[in-house]
Amino acid sequence: MNPYLKQYQQTEVQTASPEKLLIMLYDGAIQFLNKAKVGIANKNIEEIHNNIVGAQKIISEFMNTLDIKVGGEVAQNLYNLYEYLHYRLVQANIKKDADMVDEVLTHLKDLKKTWEEAIRIAAREKIRDEEETEEENSVKTA
Repeated sequence: MNPYLKQYQQTEVQTASPEKLLIMLYDGAIQFLNKAKVGIANKNIEEIHNNIVGAQKIISEFMNTLDIKVGGEVAQNLYNLYEYLHYRLVQANIKKDADMVDEVLTHLKDLKKTWEEAIRIAAREKIRDEEETEEENSVKTA
């Protein structure tokens, strides 16, 4: 790999917001699974295994970072979904099954879209709240 590209990627990860990191992880898992599908088509056992395991590690990270106490039922449901996706990838790796990989890919793409929309909504609300606070502060000082 180009050393400048590697440095750029490291800097991008180190300076990314938690929201951006989440999306980057989804992108990584999706890329791993697309590469696994190529491996399945080419019957390349090592490529299949390495890429499915890469996606599994990302999904495991998602599971490990969920706080069920704070997130309650939503976090528990998300954990259960991640657990299922992880299981399906174990099965896909054993059976070298592209359909199982596609199933997980569909879920990950949908989850990524949902998170992207949630991030956009949160950003809009933050801006609105900041504007309201600024407006309130200017009224108090007037």
